[in-house]
Amino acid sequence: MTSGVALAFALGAAFGYGIGSVLQAVGARRGASTLRALGHPLYLAGLACDTLAWLASLVALQRLPVYAVQSVTAGSLAVTVVAARIVLGARLRRRDTGAILVTVAALTVISLAAGPEPPVAASTALRVGLALAALLTAAAGLAALRATRPLASAMLAGVAWGITALCARAFTPPADPLGHPGTAGWDLVREPVTWGLVVSGVTGTILYAHALRHGPVGPVTAVLWAVEIVVPSVAGVALLGDGVRAGWLPWAILATLTTVAAAVVLATAPATANTAEEGGPG
Repeated sequence: MTSGVALAFALGAAFGYGIGSVLQAVGARRGASTLRALGHPLYLAGLACDTLAWLASLVALQRLPVYAVQSVTAGSLAVTVVAARIVLGARLRRRDTGAILVTVAALTVISLAAGPEPPVAASTALRVGLALAALLTAAAGLAALRATRPLASAMLAGVAWGITALCARAFTPPADPLGHPGTAGWDLVREPVTWGLVVSGVTGTILYAHALRHGPVGPVTAVLWAVEIVVPSVAGVALLGDGVRAGWLPWAILATLTTVAAAVVLATAPATANTAEEGGPG
């Protein structure tokens, strides 16, 4: 798989997450109750978009550095804001428009700066360490749930989903899974990053939902994306050897930080609040 194809998967993930949020919001509005909303075809379609987006991001992480994939998927906020404006009639502020344009420009720079990365040959110690980090984050998340601190929950959700990205980057697919499904299944079960990926994914989902229930959507989403971009990006460079094309390092850093700033702006957009409050995390 070329880096161009991997970038296409990352962009597809961003669109999937963004559209999924809006579909879940519309489905939630049309349901007569919470239970019926969860079974509404549009809500289910939104969940399907989220699932496909997540799978697409995992594919992208096999070939692109973590900072590139995390920054691109953060562009889902721009997709959500535009789609919510069209479908839900949500208000679009001038700074939201500016943040969308800045996001597009920053992601263009990141796509140019991110060179193709070979699959990571992660050591056993690193793979076990990622699994342990997922467990520790889950334990800290449980404490945050009991203390009902939404911003702490949002921060830990960002850490958890960041660990998910790192696990996906460190993951090595089983050889010939179709030819030897039993062996491939056993390899998955005994692989530490498999458990790290599952635990961190579930932890992030629960903590983000908790943060949205108990805190203002703007600050909660802003904290989530800031942590989810910065923490795994730094860890990817330090632990997994993620690189940047020669001469592009300053631009890659600037573009990544710009993506974080734009995500913070878009997290406070009326459209983001609308979809998050109606549809839950997308």
